[in-house]
Amino acid sequence: MRSLKEIEALAAERHGGAKALAARLAEFDASQPEHPEKRPDDRWLSTFTRFVFSAGFNWKVIETKWPGFEEAFEGFEPRRWAMMSDDDLDSLVKDTRIVRHAGKILSVRDNAIFLRDLAEEHGKPAGAVLGTWPQTDYFGLLRLLKERGNRLGGNSATYALRQLGVESFILSRDVVAALVRDGVVDKPPTGKAAQKKVQEALNAWMDESGHGLSRISRTLALSIDA
Repeated sequence: MRSLKEIEALAAERHGGAKALAARLAEFDASQPEHPEKRPDDRWLSTFTRFVFSAGFNWKVIETKWPGFEEAFEGFEPRRWAMMSDDDLDSLVKDTRIVRHAGKILSVRDNAIFLRDLAEEHGKPAGAVLGTWPQTDYFGLLRLLKERGNRLGGNSATYALRQLGVESFILSRDVVAALVRDGVVDKPPTGKAAQKKVQEALNAWMDESGHGLSRISRTLALSIDA
């Protein structure tokens, strides 16, 4: 396995040298939101919903309609939508302000229940739990979202976490290619054993560099030929 310093050198070769890479990564770092643990739970439910509806759909349509989603879901208060009624569902599947996909509408209820229950279990907002999840157990966080949330597996969860400001490792095509190139795994890490290997590599790179998962993910992606 290469060190992160060696991976950065590969990325620099592909992107105009060390100074150009440093500027690009600094711009990326500056673009990342901060303090996800301070975001209210309605913003977590809103962001999860946004990426659930974007999956397999034209994201520009979701972007354009998003103010309508906020209105239709009354600001995404988890305790409100954990109690979604049949009448609520009937109304929403007819609401032209949103994309009228019954399964994805029901995911709002299920993810609201997840956030509400998580807050009650820990005695603090769900965002304070999820937003301070240890980076050394990132795949544990993804498993929690997949198992207790609805439609929060795969990239929907990882992109939502990144949007919220959580340090996130996104298994894009280029990132997976870098992991395979460097011998961490030999194919996309979908199983627990492979994910354990990736987590161990990430922990080593974090220890080496002091960087978080988002920066490491971006560096790996930039080290692959476009």
